[in-house]
Amino acid sequence: MSFFESLVSHCTEIATSIAPKEIFVGIISFSWATFLWEEYLSYRQRCVVEKNKLVPAELRGVIDRETFDKARAYAIDKGKFGLAESIYSQILGTGVMVYGGLPWLWDTAGSTIAALGFEPDNNEILQTIAFLTICNGITSLLNLPWSAYFTFKIEQKHGFNKQTPGFFIKDKLKKLALTQIISAPVVAGLVYIIKAGGDYFFFYLWLFTTGVFMFFMTIYPDLIAPLFDKYEPLPEGELRTKIETLAARISFPLTKLYVVEGSKRSAHSNAYFYGFFNNKRIVLYDTLLQDYTPLNTEEAGEEQKELVKKKTGCNTIEVMAVLGHELGHWKLNHVLKGIVISQVNLFMIFGVFGALYKYKPLYRAFGFSTQPALLGLIIVMQYVFAPYNELLSFLMNMFSRRNEYQADEFAVSLGYKEELQSALVKLNKDNLGFPVHDPLYSAWHHSHPPLLHRLKALRAHSKTD
Repeated sequence: MSFFESLVSHCTEIATSIAPKEIFVGIISFSWATFLWEEYLSYRQRCVVEKNKLVPAELRGVIDRETFDKARAYAIDKGKFGLAESIYSQILGTGVMVYGGLPWLWDTAGSTIAALGFEPDNNEILQTIAFLTICNGITSLLNLPWSAYFTFKIEQKHGFNKQTPGFFIKDKLKKLALTQIISAPVVAGLVYIIKAGGDYFFFYLWLFTTGVFMFFMTIYPDLIAPLFDKYEPLPEGELRTKIETLAARISFPLTKLYVVEGSKRSAHSNAYFYGFFNNKRIVLYDTLLQDYTPLNTEEAGEEQKELVKKKTGCNTIEVMAVLGHELGHWKLNHVLKGIVISQVNLFMIFGVFGALYKYKPLYRAFGFSTQPALLGLIIVMQYVFAPYNELLSFLMNMFSRRNEYQADEFAVSLGYKEELQSALVKLNKDNLGFPVHDPLYSAWHHSHPPLLHRLKALRAHSKTD
């Protein structure tokens, strides 16, 4: 028996020896234990923010007191918001489980398609699509006040929000509609494979989801992302020439170079690359580019006059340093490694689901009298695997931080060590990132090393050159 078969058999043996009530109590208990752990970590971070009222010695002369105070105020406001939202989400999630929210939504979906003339017992795929449609609609409505408050109260207060209420609502409706359009055929495929795939349906399920993932990774940048933001080719000039020269220098197969109009939505900045094989594209947010972003022009409006005096974004050589870091992820195969890890993980989850799919007590624990295929998958992935998911998330953050340090080193090897340090500081200022973090909170949550750690590593690397 292979290791994988032994693991699945062991998990099945454990699961089938537990009664429905014990399963339910265990899931609720772990959910609250995780919540309390997360709140403890957040409390530690809030204490750090409250306590540190002066610019750290390592950043004196680099970050001014005014910017530090603004970052601290932003962190305090986000911390308070995060606390309120997490308490609300935990109570809501517990209420949904305790009072049979999932079975009720499933029965409501059945009643909905029955009213349309379809028999629920013979149309599980249609009922599942109706279930997700109802869930997405309710979730969107419940999350809307929180999202609106964060956007128009907190982000607005600290100078990041650029959306009007009309744009905000239109954006939400567009995302909801697109989610429904995309999820319907995918969900239909998942349910069909689970029902018709036989004993090894989990393998076909994995092949299907991998294919869907690759498909959307391919079409998202060209067909979906432009529905929300405007993408334009980076104009000819010094920056474009330098980027193309750098790509050629490290044999990066650059085919297109875009600027995305992120400033219409937010003042936060970003840069990334995408594409498979020899068809790579680079995308720069206009908010990243000091000489490109509307935030540095009088046209930005009255609220931006102070920012006009203190330009946001990075200059050309600093943008090159940021890209050197991003291209380091490609050169060092970080993206490919991440995809491989996620696919191996998904295969294992599907394998365990294949063993538990017909285990009735698992469904009864959540109040189901039937065994809906997709609901079983959700229960296994979200609840049965909850302890494993927490551990995996922690390990993946460690993996990601290691990759970030390596990408920084790659940028240094290209000759951008001073410029990368400068760019990291500027981006931290522009995004009002609070530079001091509780070690335990950071270790558990941060996929990127904190600013002080990255600067320390870069300076240590400089001393060894």
